[in-house]
Amino acid sequence: MAPRTRPDPFADDPARGWDPGALDLDAYLDALGVTGPLGPDRESVAALHRAHAATLAFANVDVFLGRQVSLDVADIQDKLVARRRGGYCYEHNLLLAAALERIGVRAVGHAARIRADDRFRPATHMLLTMDVQGQRLIADVGFGGGGLREPMPYTLGTETAQGDRGEWAFRIDREEAPGDDGEPRTRVLTARTGDRWADLYSFTDEPSYRTDYAIYSHYLCTHPRSPFRARLIAQRLGDGVNHRLMNTVLSAERPDGTSDSRELGRDEVPEALRDVFGLRLDADDARAAADAAVRVAEARNPR
Repeated sequence: MAPRTRPDPFADDPARGWDPGALDLDAYLDALGVTGPLGPDRESVAALHRAHAATLAFANVDVFLGRQVSLDVADIQDKLVARRRGGYCYEHNLLLAAALERIGVRAVGHAARIRADDRFRPATHMLLTMDVQGQRLIADVGFGGGGLREPMPYTLGTETAQGDRGEWAFRIDREEAPGDDGEPRTRVLTARTGDRWADLYSFTDEPSYRTDYAIYSHYLCTHPRSPFRARLIAQRLGDGVNHRLMNTVLSAERPDGTSDSRELGRDEVPEALRDVFGLRLDADDARAAADAAVRVAEARNPR
């Protein structure tokens, strides 16, 4: 007997969308410095992605200080855009997805597994795919340092150059055998640094929704082993450089593979959060984040 086909009872449920009506699009575009008419075309999507990635920093200050993170679009906009406190992948990509929907582009969310080391990690990262003018694209403004600067074609094996001088390179590789439809079950986004390719994260075509990300975010905010509770992280894409703060170590990484880093003193951490990453923390939060980062650094590297 042929499998029974039935309608999706939740096809029109608002939880499957990105709540674009809650976004103040003009305020968002003003903060990013994006002007001119925008529409459902590749140029508009690329302009939003580039400006967001360059302007709004990846930072986990609130989670590091033991606070919950709201994934309501209005709250995300207030935190990232109005108050410039930075955020992590769900906040950044949910905000971008809402903005894309306002200009006529329907994004699909996916979950990804970060490939930071040899450990098998849960699929707690968020990325987006979308169809724009007949081309499928992958977008991600929430990976932080080393991530995409603009959308790239969702094409296996094709190297994509990004940046003002094309100095950053990315590629989507196939992992595991293809499924019954001939498509790969798992894809891996890789980045080139110098002459070496490194995995960023793996993902599938399975869609994820706001309700899914709320669960993932709760885990990252509350689980004792969450990486975002364990250390202070701030990252920002610069002109030809990726800036990164890990507790008290500030580093600059370049596309040719060279980098430099230095250890910050307690009083230098708030300055770096403000001057390098553009965060506007009040004095109490900046001091609390610096104190906690120093404690973590000293516990890991006792003198």
